[in-house]
Amino acid sequence: MSDTHAQTVAYVRETMLPQATPPVSEVGAIKWLRENLFSGVLNTILTLVGIAAVIWVVQAALPWFLHGVWRANSLSECRQIIAESWGEGAHGACWAVIRERWNQFLFGFYPRDLYWRPVLALALLFVALAPILFAELPRKLIWASALYPAVAYILLWGGSLWVPISVMAGFGVGWLGLAIARRTGLPLLAPLAAVLLPLLWWLLLAGPAAGMLERAVPLWVQEVRSDKFGGFVLSITIGVAAIVLSLPLGVVLALGRRSDMLLVKALSVGFIEFIRGVPLITLLFTASLLLNYFLPPGTNFDIILRVIIMVTLFAAAYIAEVIRGGLAALPRGQYEAADSLGLDYWKSMQLIVLPQALKISIPGIVSTFIGLFKDTTLVIFVGLLDPLKGITDAVRAAIEWKGVYWEPFIFVGAIFFIFNFGMSRYSMYLERKLKRDHR
Repeated sequence: MSDTHAQTVAYVRETMLPQATPPVSEVGAIKWLRENLFSGVLNTILTLVGIAAVIWVVQAALPWFLHGVWRANSLSECRQIIAESWGEGAHGACWAVIRERWNQFLFGFYPRDLYWRPVLALALLFVALAPILFAELPRKLIWASALYPAVAYILLWGGSLWVPISVMAGFGVGWLGLAIARRTGLPLLAPLAAVLLPLLWWLLLAGPAAGMLERAVPLWVQEVRSDKFGGFVLSITIGVAAIVLSLPLGVVLALGRRSDMLLVKALSVGFIEFIRGVPLITLLFTASLLLNYFLPPGTNFDIILRVIIMVTLFAAAYIAEVIRGGLAALPRGQYEAADSLGLDYWKSMQLIVLPQALKISIPGIVSTFIGLFKDTTLVIFVGLLDPLKGITDAVRAAIEWKGVYWEPFIFVGAIFFIFNFGMSRYSMYLERKLKRDHR
């Protein structure tokens, strides 16, 4: 400070002040409360209203949880134990219904001695998903992911082993047709061969081939009919299958909607708009009642497979729109950069455009998957026993548990929350890993 400036002010301190502690209102919890809960009049009112609501909910629900009974054989026995322990008029949860019927909520009416099969299928599902979800794992594990659908089918439904083997052979036929078309100098026919040959195999040859092999070398696992499925085995089977199948179909539809080919674009737009304009329940009724009219007489098409097809189509239409949003968000320079490198359409989509578009679309895609998993409870309308209403009604049909209301809903809701929260957390992990905001 110059001498001139020192002479223009009334007082200049020449000694340093001793170090002092900050005011209580500017440190610690008090500062956090002032900034986050009581920063203004409106914020203070909302905080007080929120606290009052939380206190009211806790006062109403906490005794009901604390008075809960885990060991009883009926609802009347639960109420008797609560009255003896907490006095007449006391209320409490009867968790004994969950303890007694947990197997029905999880497995439906699946044979009890075969519970190990859906449990093993669920464990193998995580093994199959690991190389897809975590890029750090060895790429060779992707073969486990490719073989998982056949293994899961055998574990869940059982029956002849040759059926899933003949279905999987269709992919080998497509790969063989693709390779032969490329080697014979007909690259334009390669995509056509990769699609048509598997379809012909599945429609005409897969069934007879499986029957012939079964007669020659019987390989059989105890069969479980679809009407035995229920609870979370049913929801997870439909949800996982629809999620896995709807993502690639949604990508194809999104590309088709942005295609310059008039017929491809018209078909894609028509499919997406029709599916989005129809409630899912309508599609489920179509799968249950109308689909058989379009199949050859005597065809026995499994109801769960029909539901999976319809749920997949429904989810694919929404995912296509989410991915189309990601494609539209990309700067045009990215498309021009792909063209400047001399890449053809599929190479530019595979290497440059789709990786960026999918990265942008992650939150929307995962939200669609979460909604899809919760929508699996709608299968109750086509006679399948979902865990929320189908199994709950079946449990309440027993005279000893008639009158139980909240406990099954809380149990089923908690399991749904665990699955959906896991998907949401993985989505956030993936966003951070891919640095979606380019920080």
